[in-house]
Amino acid sequence: MIPMHRIEAYLPGAILVAALLVSGCASLPLEVERSESHALRDTESTRLGEASQAARKAHPGESGFRPLPNGVEALLARIVLAEAAERSLDVQYYIWHDDLSGRHFAHALLRAADRGVRVRILIDDVGARANDEVLLALDAHANIEIRLFNPVAARTFRGLGMLADFSRVNRRMHNKALVADNQAAILGGRNIGDEYFGAHGEVAFGDLDVLTLGAGVDKVSESFDRYWSAPLTIPVRALLGRSGLAVSLDTLRAALAAFVEAQRDSPYVAQARARLAEQLVAGTGGYYWGKAHLLYDDPGKIERAPADTEGHLLPQFAGLGLRSETELLIVSPYFIPGDAGVAWLRGLVARGVRVTVLTNSLAATDVGAVHSGYQRYRLPLLEAGVVLYELRPDMIERASARPRTSGVGSSRASLHAKTFVFDRRAVFIGSLNLDPRSVELNTEIGLVCESAPLAEALATALERELDNIAWRLERSADAAGSARIAWVEKSAAGVRRHTEEPGVSAWRKLSVWFLGLLPIESQL
Repeated sequence: MIPMHRIEAYLPGAILVAALLVSGCASLPLEVERSESHALRDTESTRLGEASQAARKAHPGESGFRPLPNGVEALLARIVLAEAAERSLDVQYYIWHDDLSGRHFAHALLRAADRGVRVRILIDDVGARANDEVLLALDAHANIEIRLFNPVAARTFRGLGMLADFSRVNRRMHNKALVADNQAAILGGRNIGDEYFGAHGEVAFGDLDVLTLGAGVDKVSESFDRYWSAPLTIPVRALLGRSGLAVSLDTLRAALAAFVEAQRDSPYVAQARARLAEQLVAGTGGYYWGKAHLLYDDPGKIERAPADTEGHLLPQFAGLGLRSETELLIVSPYFIPGDAGVAWLRGLVARGVRVTVLTNSLAATDVGAVHSGYQRYRLPLLEAGVVLYELRPDMIERASARPRTSGVGSSRASLHAKTFVFDRRAVFIGSLNLDPRSVELNTEIGLVCESAPLAEALATALERELDNIAWRLERSADAAGSARIAWVEKSAAGVRRHTEEPGVSAWRKLSVWFLGLLPIESQL
């Protein structure tokens, strides 16, 4: 028998050999048969089309924007659109969990397909980590087609397959979009999963989506079509080399219906039913109006070198002329500005622009590695004059326009919204984090809403609560005169200054410190 310590010594080599074997045996199909399809343009006579046209008559040439800061309402908006659709549903997401919200959304899409609605589902293979058999079952429906973006070739040993093909598989589709009848769309920071919709018992993400009507929806459909037909978007049946069975679809349909029925009286669903009466897509109440500008990465971005900015989202802001003159508000949960970003923000402050950044604290973040990259820029940002806030993990409810009403408690909250407000006249809502991964590696999408009332409302709501929901960082000095950071906490009990990273254990600080020693910033 081989001693355990000898097995441990051989293990890294064995993993490498296994990865090479997987790499040699698995590859993406070279000849992929794709049925050609495009967004449907003749949908004005649908219910959503008629509602949109009626709303737009008073705002010719403009788009309507309804912000969705509350998780319950954000899920309801998606389900209501799925239930209202008559012709088509285009669905594009990075993550899709098999949980309460994921199953309710899948059930709504399947019901739509059963009514004759064409449903196209495009998901990121690595982010979604969906069960292939479930995907094949859904794909067996005559009105549903599922495609995977840049999928892992090895399906049995996917972890090894990812390791063996890391340079390709490391590039992901982070987009989140839903389009119904080419008349209404939802974009923003939320994936499909309980933590994004206030239904998770351990973590709740503070997030923001926007429901939009009008001219901007056509652009969202154009973006979806580009990704749908991209070379590295593979139909699930072509990837797996087989089609789903009708009996599997019937079994899945029954299971989803039974799950939805079993959850009918759960606290979350009961709260959702109460909110459903508001009918988010009925009428024009709650909409702001203005010009819509869709920004998104070219799907070919993942095949080019990270430093090649062709087709990148971030440079597209310059083309809109969104030059901040008085203030810039940045909400980015994963914030690694780099030296160039710090210099750019320093230049804005030097011009008299008030720059405020809200990001996650170490206690609130769900990705410690990202914090290890961010923390090295905190002092330079403060020295540049940036007003820097870090979210407290117990205060996310205060940041929303309404309190959470899920009936589900949460032990920790984390920021997930990606929002930038320019001079309170325009606001970006989308999937883009200000970090190297979003900017250079993954693909992203977002909507610039050129609406002063909307920008003013979002900025005012957040700034009113900033000192209540987050620690404000200040530059201080220790006894030796070295520059340090202080976290200022305001509460009903008064003002408290923390001189050490608040709310985290020594082990957590040590692990993040260690990660900061690794040369991984370009991957964060």
